[in-house]
Amino acid sequence: MDLTSSIMIGDLSEFENRLQKVDRHISKWARRQGITCYRIYDNDLTNFPLVIDRYEQAVHVAEYQRHHSLGDNQHQEWLESCLDIIAKILEVPRFLVFFKERKRQKGQQQYEKVDTEKQQRLVQENGLNFLVNLSDYLDTGLFLDHRNTRQMLREQAEGKHFLNLFAYTGSFTVYAAAGGALTTTTVDLSNTYLDWAKANLVVNNFADQIGKKHYLIKADVKQYLDSLRPGQFDLVVMDPPTFSNSKMMREELDTQRDHVGLLNQVIFATRPGGTIYFSTNYRSFKLDEANIKGVEIEEISQRTIPQDFKNKKIHRCFRMQRVGR
Repeated sequence: MDLTSSIMIGDLSEFENRLQKVDRHISKWARRQGITCYRIYDNDLTNFPLVIDRYEQAVHVAEYQRHHSLGDNQHQEWLESCLDIIAKILEVPRFLVFFKERKRQKGQQQYEKVDTEKQQRLVQENGLNFLVNLSDYLDTGLFLDHRNTRQMLREQAEGKHFLNLFAYTGSFTVYAAAGGALTTTTVDLSNTYLDWAKANLVVNNFADQIGKKHYLIKADVKQYLDSLRPGQFDLVVMDPPTFSNSKMMREELDTQRDHVGLLNQVIFATRPGGTIYFSTNYRSFKLDEANIKGVEIEEISQRTIPQDFKNKKIHRCFRMQRVGR
């Protein structure tokens, strides 16, 4: 879709009016729900392909890459005008409006670090604390679209042995720990994310239980699953990237191609009656249900996507119940 030079003149008022309207609606809903981190705007207007998320006193803005007829200077001027409007309408200081460009991925490209400012902030969700980084990565460290899923998990966690695969910054682990899990095991290949997960446990007062009840494991998930015993866990979350070709992995990961094998290994390690949550944000994903053995499967995507997300295809989520004795 083209952004034309007319945006620079008249259409900014359209964006301002739209943002004011949606913020008024969403912020009232968020206050009633006690939610302080939420999505306000997601590509609502064709000529303003932005995503705007509030993280308490700060705002995170991403621009979807689109073809347009603006020169570099015009585009920068348009963007700065948008960011000024966002700061004004949302009543945040301009220096607390953080911007990223979300480029269209091609083939097997992956998102990488975009800055080194280390603008880390502490925010709350459902009474729990999370460290987010609004400056250095395209993603902030807390996926807001899984707010409902995390709460579901917390309500099931008491007395369970919990496994978090492709754990990222460990937000599911924090919820499981807060829900009374007997143990949590958090697996990721990145030292950066495991350190972040550890920090999230620490800011929620679980520091003295790390290494005793809460285990952080640096591993390739495919290899880690080979090491598990039957029925080792009661509750599992697996939210893999669509694709990964990290140099630290023995072989690349393709969620569409590999999900059956991964899930069957997870099922092997889950006790009868246990629950597995599997999620993906790959838009063209097709679950190969016929080849996934030993579970009853229910898609729960519409229950896991929060009200502040207009895009109801932001992720797919499945709950799988282990059958047998």
